[in-house]
Amino acid sequence: MTEQTLNRAQRLLKLLDLKQIEENLYQGLNETENGSRLFGGQVLAQATMAAYRTVEDVHVHSLHAYFLRAGNVSRPVLYEVERIRDGRSFTTRRVVAIQNGLAIFNMDISFQGDEIGLDHSSPMPNVPLPDELRSDRDVALSLGGPKADPRLSPMAKIERPFEIRSVFELGTDAWGDNRFWNPAWIRFLEPLGTDVAGDCTKNDFQHQLMSRCLLAYASDMGLVSTANLPHQSEVDRSQLQMASLDHSIWIHRPVPMDQWLLFHKRTSTAQASRGMVHADFFAVDGTLVASVTQEGLIRLTK
Repeated sequence: MTEQTLNRAQRLLKLLDLKQIEENLYQGLNETENGSRLFGGQVLAQATMAAYRTVEDVHVHSLHAYFLRAGNVSRPVLYEVERIRDGRSFTTRRVVAIQNGLAIFNMDISFQGDEIGLDHSSPMPNVPLPDELRSDRDVALSLGGPKADPRLSPMAKIERPFEIRSVFELGTDAWGDNRFWNPAWIRFLEPLGTDVAGDCTKNDFQHQLMSRCLLAYASDMGLVSTANLPHQSEVDRSQLQMASLDHSIWIHRPVPMDQWLLFHKRTSTAQASRGMVHADFFAVDGTLVASVTQEGLIRLTK
């Protein structure tokens, strides 16, 4: 296939195939569909992939990142990996993303081999299943025209690597209400393999590697804007400057990224032009797969 015939999900997979420049140094190209600024999820996913290139037989279980400067889609991103520690149980890396000679992002990331231990998780919220909901993009396209709701994100109509089905359907009264949570089902739009449940093995290692990088990407979708939900009846999106500041992910179990996951986002507080957002990823069977926390810039500009 040519670049023009690839769908958005296929293009993202291609962008995650980083070019090795030197030992511990990798180059990533950028998505162009999100405007002139780099999408933080892309940087998270590529940085995770760069770290994966320096480890063997272990999977990422947590990462903690800071977004330092706005990136530019017109220039490739260099990812420099520092090998902090190779332990018997845990392996640690540090990744710095660089553009124009300046760090735009840094991340500490930890990997772990397979282990067996205690097992429990919080229950999934009681929400409609994905088959009961409509695609966000289909709904957004139907809401087009000069009278489109100004609270609707400009990203809602753009093709994305993931299908998204919001529990609060776009444009409805419930969607427009002030609230603290925003659950949505998401699914990567390309198949990644067959054995996506159960423990990771040699056969599904690459599947899990890619799934965890894609989860890093998805974890930044619509996250900072969740901090505006309690105020959306009083503050329009156009009045806000929003950007990710820091971002943490904990992956608890194997990630079925090409199956439906409930992305349950909620905000706990906002002050000093910063908003705190938390999220959990649940599999359809209710199992907690991963947890996310982010503080974002949410600054009034008018």
